[in-house]
Amino acid sequence: MNAIPLTLLDTQNPPAASPAASRHAKREADKLGKRLRHQVGKAIADFGMIEEGDKVMVCLSGGKDSYTLLDVLLQLQKKAPVRFSITAVNLDQKQPGFPEHILPEYLASIGVDYHIIEQDTYSVVSRVIPEGKTMCSLCSRLRRGALYTYAEMHGFTKIALGHHRDDLVNTFFLNLFFHAKISGMPPKLLSDDGKHVVIRPLAYVAEADIEAYAAHKGFPIIPCNLCGSQENLQRAQVKKMLRQWERETPGRIETISRALADIRPSQLSDGKLFDFLALGSRSDVLPDAHAWLAGGDKPQA
Repeated sequence: MNAIPLTLLDTQNPPAASPAASRHAKREADKLGKRLRHQVGKAIADFGMIEEGDKVMVCLSGGKDSYTLLDVLLQLQKKAPVRFSITAVNLDQKQPGFPEHILPEYLASIGVDYHIIEQDTYSVVSRVIPEGKTMCSLCSRLRRGALYTYAEMHGFTKIALGHHRDDLVNTFFLNLFFHAKISGMPPKLLSDDGKHVVIRPLAYVAEADIEAYAAHKGFPIIPCNLCGSQENLQRAQVKKMLRQWERETPGRIETISRALADIRPSQLSDGKLFDFLALGSRSDVLPDAHAWLAGGDKPQA
């Protein structure tokens, strides 16, 4: 996930503003917070993300997305129609220069239950991946394994990740352009081993809103420097394309996001999702599909 550099969030010495400007800024910040709470609450309701008695593990990376996720969930928890617990969990990957004090100090200051997992995935990734190659795939698998293991050991019923609306759209095009499949990043899923339910409560939230919210709240952002900028990443290429589209046609990302929730199998070409063979067929003359594949020879009587 992208992170806003700490240098851009000078919350200690904000620029002076007139009283009118301050009031306007506060109104806009309040509107933004209300919009985020509404969007997150709607996603939770639409996909049944959180239920009575859930133990929710919020994966906190130190980036703007996961900080926003934790903050909004804590607000919703106070007024939610169901009772659930929240524990913030961070994986310290032992990156050189990682400011390991920032997250514990922040989490202690807001009074949330938290745990820091210490696992040296950095050395593994650095040793296995050749210099100049992208590290995200292996890093992601190792991180996911560590978090899933901790969730299973401590009985968490839901694992909350900070992927937002733009991430979901980005992943759709990443799979379309580079993997020749129409799939994406669902708001809720069951892990491959069937043991964990993963939720993405920010599924309806725009990245630009998260950036603005994180700046307003002054979260102590920790940039991810494990891989460098890696502008050659396929995901980075897709993100650049989407940003260009959004500049040319504002609202396009939102339109694509809505389209991901309005799938028409009969308008695509996947015979596993729609029975094209039976569509308008006359059973008495339906040809043998295998014969067509063989070149159109008539089936044997």
